[in-house]
Amino acid sequence: MKLAISSDHGGNNLRHEIKQLLTELNIDFEDFGPESGQSVDYPDYAAPVTKGVASGKFDKGILICGTGIGMSIAANKVNGIRCALVHDVFSAKATRGHNDSNVLAMGERVIGPGLAREIVQTWLETPFEGGRHERRIEKLMSLENN
Repeated sequence: MKLAISSDHGGNNLRHEIKQLLTELNIDFEDFGPESGQSVDYPDYAAPVTKGVASGKFDKGILICGTGIGMSIAANKVNGIRCALVHDVFSAKATRGHNDSNVLAMGERVIGPGLAREIVQTWLETPFEGGRHERRIEKLMSLENN
């Protein structure tokens, strides 16, 4: 698995925590920044992650900002992306199992590093269930061109 990760200034600290977790889990990832905690525009940092996932360069992506809201909105503007804003373990499991989400968004100002690590690990380890959910994903993805 190859992941892409990014944040804006509001998610910078949590991004470093999640990068440490990915290293511990031996997951290959590319970090798209930012390099410092200075104010940046979240769409600029969501773009390389989502475009990389949509193109198949990366299997999944993780985006972090202050609340996760801006990043998730930006991510879902890209065709082929199913980004879920998650702040609890149950939702992390459900969005992979039922929605086959390929990008995870979180908010540093909403959750702490321990919970974030648990969310990411659950999200990464939960497979898509398929079955009845496949039909729903097809319908969801057909909305992109309408």
